[in-house]
Amino acid sequence: MAETPAEQASRLALERVYAALAEGRSFRLEAGAGAGKTYSLIKALEWLIGRHARDMPRRGQQIACITFTNVARDQIEARTDKHPIIRCDTNHAFCWSLISGFQRQLRELVAEMPTWEERLAEAGGIGERTIDYSLGYRSIREQMVLLHHDDILPLTISLMAKPKFRRLVAQRYPIILIDEYQDTDAAWIAAIKQYFLGVEGAPQFGFFGDHWQKIYGGGCGKLEHPAVEEIDKGANFRSVQPVVNVLNAMRPELPQFVEAPELPGEVRVFHTNAWVGARRTGGHWGGDLPTETAHQALDTVRATLEGVGWDITPGHTKILMLTHRVLAAEQGYASLPTAFRFNESFTRKEHPYISWFVDKLEPACDAFAAHRYGQMFEALGAGRPHLRRPADKQRWSASMATLEALRAGGTVADILTHLRAARRPHLPDAIADRERELAAFDRNGDEEMPPALAEIDRLHGVPYAEVSALRRYLDGSSPFETKHGVKGAEFENVLVIVGRGWNLYNFNEMLELASAAAVPPARQEAFERNRNLFYVACSRPQRRLALLFTQLLSANALGTLERWFGSDHIEALAL
Repeated sequence: MAETPAEQASRLALERVYAALAEGRSFRLEAGAGAGKTYSLIKALEWLIGRHARDMPRRGQQIACITFTNVARDQIEARTDKHPIIRCDTNHAFCWSLISGFQRQLRELVAEMPTWEERLAEAGGIGERTIDYSLGYRSIREQMVLLHHDDILPLTISLMAKPKFRRLVAQRYPIILIDEYQDTDAAWIAAIKQYFLGVEGAPQFGFFGDHWQKIYGGGCGKLEHPAVEEIDKGANFRSVQPVVNVLNAMRPELPQFVEAPELPGEVRVFHTNAWVGARRTGGHWGGDLPTETAHQALDTVRATLEGVGWDITPGHTKILMLTHRVLAAEQGYASLPTAFRFNESFTRKEHPYISWFVDKLEPACDAFAAHRYGQMFEALGAGRPHLRRPADKQRWSASMATLEALRAGGTVADILTHLRAARRPHLPDAIADRERELAAFDRNGDEEMPPALAEIDRLHGVPYAEVSALRRYLDGSSPFETKHGVKGAEFENVLVIVGRGWNLYNFNEMLELASAAAVPPARQEAFERNRNLFYVACSRPQRRLALLFTQLLSANALGTLERWFGSDHIEALAL
């Protein structure tokens, strides 16, 4: 059977990857949405296993494969049968394995870190304590200093400046592959550029990812270096030709070829420029429809799509909300917007309380309910604690059972009060410190409560069930910074609601800049942030894509949409 266009594009890209690996050249595989980036990474690992299964063990060497999430790590390990020459781990875990043996140097470096200064002074200095990283929060014990997640990469970067450390890395891991390179910590990638790329005797690096899919704040984005060969993978195994036509118009420098060009599909764009009422004003709401009208627009679009055969049920259609105008109340967290000054505090988990609740505590509670206790401790980032006696297990079980009840019926304050008392699980230092500040604040004094504390005070009164609802929303409906959001996912049909309400996003401006002769340097970061999220959302569907713009679009923005989608696929909504 003849190759499909997508298969041919995939094969050609893989042949270039194999050639680079064979000749010791570092490379970057740029795999657009739907290209099968993970497939290419697995094939590269399989090729390396076939080539080095015998010689590397004799030299005590491995191939490092660094992933962005534990989920990705588990997937790669499963698909390579946990072959012993592959060391697959997250960046933090991998870096800790490199630096943990440098205890003397770690003690010196930790003692110089501003975040440790006060704690170490209270403990009488660092002394000869062992430096460890197992619980994920900062703590000083009699014989040990426990590092925070945020300490690991800066310490690794500091050690990378030492030639001895770099030689050790190169000796142990002559080949290092990095998955989702665009989301990898920018400072760490900068250190790799400085100390390894193009340097004789350094490891060979392979970077797999797509800088147009960078939607995590601290990532490096597009990686460019004279010593890194650029390999584009121009395949799309996900979407039908009408959707890929949009992606190619949006991104002509990386044209994609589909697997079956003859399959039917659909793209449609609805805008609300014809509505003549008063739109929202001020700040990041300017130009958007009022709440009731936005709901009416969504209902009208849904009815229109259902009328032409769309099955708008969760099993067939995903509704992605690039706007906060689709009310939080519908998602079950109506009180959260009143607690915070900025939506991003909870929608993008920028507030430390929200990020810990959503990313750590909620998954741990789910694991406890499913009797998966190892997974529970992993979710907390704590490693498995020392449970020396049956009573230790009983205390953990009792605390988690109480927590389960409070999640359903208590407030955020109830949850925090319980955790401060039970210490199972342990509150992160940042939250514990803020809780002490709030408790110590004199509410009867003349001083006004600082805004940051006032936010936490308001959050205390929110039913904790809303946090659980927010987590479900972020996991299932939002492409913002989530580990289990839509990035990497695919759906039969996708309806994208595009509007205002996010402090960092203005898609009308992005569309205007996309057709400009050049993006002003001062707007480049914002443009890429908006463009990438828009691209990620538009590249999810397999068959049908529709967009509804609730914000007013300028003539230039509409011109960009016509160039990308075609004027025949754009219509003004009658409201």
